[in-house]
Amino acid sequence: MKAVVSKLHYSSTEEEMIVRRRPHMVNGGGFVVTDRKEKVVFKIDGCGVLGTRGELVLRDGDGDDLLLIHKKGGMVQALSIHNKWRGYSYDYQGSPQPVFTLRDPKHSCFSITGSIRISVQPGNCYFDVRGYFPDRDCSIIDSTGNVIAQIREWIIGSRDIYKVVVKASVDKAFVFGVIAVLDYIYGESTRC
Repeated sequence: MKAVVSKLHYSSTEEEMIVRRRPHMVNGGGFVVTDRKEKVVFKIDGCGVLGTRGELVLRDGDGDDLLLIHKKGGMVQALSIHNKWRGYSYDYQGSPQPVFTLRDPKHSCFSITGSIRISVQPGNCYFDVRGYFPDRDCSIIDSTGNVIAQIREWIIGSRDIYKVVVKASVDKAFVFGVIAVLDYIYGESTRC
């Protein structure tokens, strides 16, 4: 897989990451991603922290912005049959560059499969999310049918802590950008 957000967040081996949701009342929600050694790898802030509905920020462990994600709004969204989310990374000059568009068909009258499609810019590359995120039982699959990441329960019955297994040579920042949008879509910790 080529870099979507950054090659800095590739791994040469499969990695199991732990996601811990932050409570809205304590620090505005969102979640923190750690590796197996409990080192913070990513932080995701939602509207509880940012104060803006439909906007998410993925930061690295040091707090540097990696990805700005926002829901397409206004009249264009009102006329669309899909809810669209767009992810932007920052180039070396600090300008936002579009990297992916995520279509959530759950509000579409044309939805048959219920899978969520992610298109990566530039090019015709796409990914699908299959399964049901709220049950912590879903996968991100590339256009050739290979699973690049799996979201699974870590503690049975807990919605606040779960694991994500990311395959080797996959951009982890992209994976957690997608997970941030799933978290918002299903009304979890990143949503107001």
